[in-house]
Amino acid sequence: MPGPRRALISAALGLALSAGAAAPTCADITVEYLGTHVWTRADEDFGGFSGIDVSADGFSYTVLSDRGTVRWGSILRDGQGRIRSLSTAGRARLQDSTGTKLRPGYLGDAEGLAIDGEGRMFVSFEGLDRIARFDDPDGPATRIPPAPEFQSLLRNAGLEALAVTPEGDLLTMPERWNSPEPLTPVWRFRDGAWSTAFHLPRDERWAPVGADVGPDGRLYVLERDFRGLRGFASRVRRYAMDDAGLGPPEPILETSLMQFDNLEGIAVWADGQGIRITMISDDNFLFVQRTELVEYRIR
Repeated sequence: MPGPRRALISAALGLALSAGAAAPTCADITVEYLGTHVWTRADEDFGGFSGIDVSADGFSYTVLSDRGTVRWGSILRDGQGRIRSLSTAGRARLQDSTGTKLRPGYLGDAEGLAIDGEGRMFVSFEGLDRIARFDDPDGPATRIPPAPEFQSLLRNAGLEALAVTPEGDLLTMPERWNSPEPLTPVWRFRDGAWSTAFHLPRDERWAPVGADVGPDGRLYVLERDFRGLRGFASRVRRYAMDDAGLGPPEPILETSLMQFDNLEGIAVWADGQGIRITMISDDNFLFVQRTELVEYRIR
């Protein structure tokens, strides 16, 4: 998140969150808002969540903080499938490849989270822009060789979105990309090498901050609109995807400014009635913001 006016922005956001806002808009698709759960803990390192993964049954989670920590546990849901509470089973501070624990800041600014079919965790970082694999959240990182394009990433606008396909390919994209073309590259790591696999249509108002590959094989991208003192808005679009390329963007939902907090992480899973989208907000460790889990169902 851009930082110079963070305190003022967050104060305005905090006042607005309790006021309510208009319902999200969506186009040509049936989307049901299921609810917002405000998650609180007394832990000193609780907050700053920029990535989330939800198990296939919706009852387990892993979340990533931009201060370089992960935590995991269980989700308690009511009879309608809505979140009632979350319990923490474990937490860990991420390590570098030598086993040294990462400190918050330049080396520990963890942003994107993806877990593959083998349970391995992948994390993208800003600051020192890179991606690492963790076979054990309490163990050292395995370095993923960087793409040459990572050297051209803008400061504090790097690899916030990260996803993994069922085949094990990594997909990532920059939050902002300095190019005259109205396109955002999607880089793919496959068989040990990076390539520019796809491009997303770029809108200067919206920045991709989260991504996931849904059970339908589509690429879901969470985007954020940051309006200074007016707060945040969010939208989700999805794309049909195969080796030949991406289909046109399909709008799923778009929220109004200040309707939710700073949504940064997205998980997409099937709940038996449709496709569930679970999003989590980054509270920037500020008391005027909060950690929200927001859920929608696509029927």
